[in-house]
Amino acid sequence: MRSTQHTLTPSTPVETITLWNGAVVPRMGLGTWAAGGMMIWPSGPSSYGSISRDDAIAGIRLAYDLGMRLFDTAAAYGAGNSELIVGEALKDKDDVVIVTKCGYIGDPVTRVIEHPDDLSPAGIRRGVEGSLKRLGRSSVDVVLLHHNDLAVDLARPVFDALEAMRTEGLMTCYGWSCDFVPLVSAVVDYPGFKVVEHDLNVFDTAPEMLDLVDQHGLYSLARMPLAMGLLGGKYGRKATLGGTDVRAGSAPWVKYFKAGAASEDYLAILDKIAPLLTADGRSMPQGALAWVLGASERTIPIPGFTSAAQIRDNVEAVWQGRLPAEAMVRMREIVAGR
Repeated sequence: MRSTQHTLTPSTPVETITLWNGAVVPRMGLGTWAAGGMMIWPSGPSSYGSISRDDAIAGIRLAYDLGMRLFDTAAAYGAGNSELIVGEALKDKDDVVIVTKCGYIGDPVTRVIEHPDDLSPAGIRRGVEGSLKRLGRSSVDVVLLHHNDLAVDLARPVFDALEAMRTEGLMTCYGWSCDFVPLVSAVVDYPGFKVVEHDLNVFDTAPEMLDLVDQHGLYSLARMPLAMGLLGGKYGRKATLGGTDVRAGSAPWVKYFKAGAASEDYLAILDKIAPLLTADGRSMPQGALAWVLGASERTIPIPGFTSAAQIRDNVEAVWQGRLPAEAMVRMREIVAGR
């Protein structure tokens, strides 16, 4: 495997993308859901992996030192604690792109999501202003609506509010964390709508969403590029997750795991595609991220982390480049059952 001790320089052969603001950044972001720790929803506590606050801050700084410039967080992650951690880790960095999400308001001290349903203009403004305070910034690059399947008649007032705040300089642009093409199609007419965050990985190829992104000149942030860790290679048929880990639950959207066990259906597919993902000396996560890089010119994978080793491994994917076209085609055929 090639060395991961890189820092970005103009001559570095790295996958890059030119963003909405003209900035050229490596085509790899860092997700910070796990960094925020536990949050308490009306339905009960939830977490995603485990990492200490100090290690999370160190990991974000390591990602920056290795060349990453796009960092994804949300007001809901740790009920605001992820934003506090991102703000602390990047407080002296002016060249980063920070993506956060609105629609949920929590208390970082109690970790309780206090207002999961306040989507009024006043509630959205309160949420965005709270995010800015936690991040320690007067404005943020991107704010995404964090309600995946919100009806259009409820979503439009949210984007009205975001557009108003954009004109005030509180954000550069906004978008939606959403997997549904008809919903996104209904709001792409907003002037500041630039970004869609959606599931995208070897298993979930999202061709219609990527077509919409390309058609309207949007940007795709690929969430779950490693299928909640399943494509990381460490969760086999005997692995189990418990406690408050979201993968130990039974939420319908947690499709790669059920009750703490990796899905047998997805494991069966992974058995077939693993040799393609790990060709040319790549680790399995590197192969999965390389697949995302090849899926669209306009998408940026945002894998999360619970260790420095994961960050180093993931960053290397943008130096290794995309998977060969024939491997991409063959994996699509396998996933489709052909």
